[in-house]
Amino acid sequence: MDYRQLGGSGLKVPVLTLGTGTFGGSGELFKAWGDTDVSEAKRLIDVCLEHGLNMFDSADIYSQGMAEEILGQAIKGRRDQLLISTKATFRAGKGPNDVGSSRFHLLKSVDGCLKRLKTDYIDLFQLHGFDAVAPVEETLSTLDDLIRAGKIRYIGCSNFSGWHLMKSLATSDRYGWPRYVAHQAYYSLVGRDYEHELMPLALDQKVGAVVWSPLGWGRLTGKIRRGQPLPENTRLQSKLNRDIGPPVSDEHVYNIVDAIDLIAKETGKTVPQIALNWLLQRPSVATLIIGARNEDQLRQNLACLGWNLTTDQVKQLDAASATTPAYPYWHQKGFAERNPFPV
Repeated sequence: MDYRQLGGSGLKVPVLTLGTGTFGGSGELFKAWGDTDVSEAKRLIDVCLEHGLNMFDSADIYSQGMAEEILGQAIKGRRDQLLISTKATFRAGKGPNDVGSSRFHLLKSVDGCLKRLKTDYIDLFQLHGFDAVAPVEETLSTLDDLIRAGKIRYIGCSNFSGWHLMKSLATSDRYGWPRYVAHQAYYSLVGRDYEHELMPLALDQKVGAVVWSPLGWGRLTGKIRRGQPLPENTRLQSKLNRDIGPPVSDEHVYNIVDAIDLIAKETGKTVPQIALNWLLQRPSVATLIIGARNEDQLRQNLACLGWNLTTDQVKQLDAASATTPAYPYWHQKGFAERNPFPV
């Protein structure tokens, strides 16, 4: 397992992180992801630690808190061997203050996460989304208090726009508060919007990308191909998951999978392994959050390590997955002399 520095922090994280969205399976949304129980979770964590994967990501809303509870039980007695990242901001109750990044909600959320995880501290705490109602100063001063109290060690955000992130970083700098060192963002071969603004910002401001859904919301598992019906065990069978997941046309997916299939014949690797390996070669990426319903899936994903796509193979995938960026990004590509792009 390789380890990378997380943004501008001194923390080293493994290039792969195990996501716990498959833990619990409570509710229509998460039932389609998986229903891993404590016994299965312990086995997955065993395999991860055997391979040097020591970071595990969760969120307070995953299966209504059940994912954190299962993770907490599964790591009992070995907390010092691993890193825990989790998230809060989305609605976690019916009350008017049970949502967002206000001081009230963040303090309550972190205490709830700690209780469910059965731990005294969270290694990386991330805001699950941007709250445009709560003042940024209120949010960041609260996170500073939580760090000083020893409840969290590093902070990050998730699903922020470029201006959301830059405003937050500038506010931290103004008051001397801790900065976001991670941005948990969607990025995959079938969804490269991250590259247009968030990647250059991450490189400039030293914010590491913690990539969620690196297999494009189940579209790059190798089971989805032109002219074939959706497999029964994919989350895309759920209308709710299709509606809230990253949008992408079927034809774009098929074209990318066609290109991956050609490289799979050259390398002997699977579609997911190639898709993950491509991401690990992208600028600003610190770690990829991989999911696994079972041990076999986990071992298959771990096999994306220990080798690299060639430069020509990367170019083939770049070409197959390219789309026209929105303005002003397509225009800015014409000024590469003084405004170079990393991709």
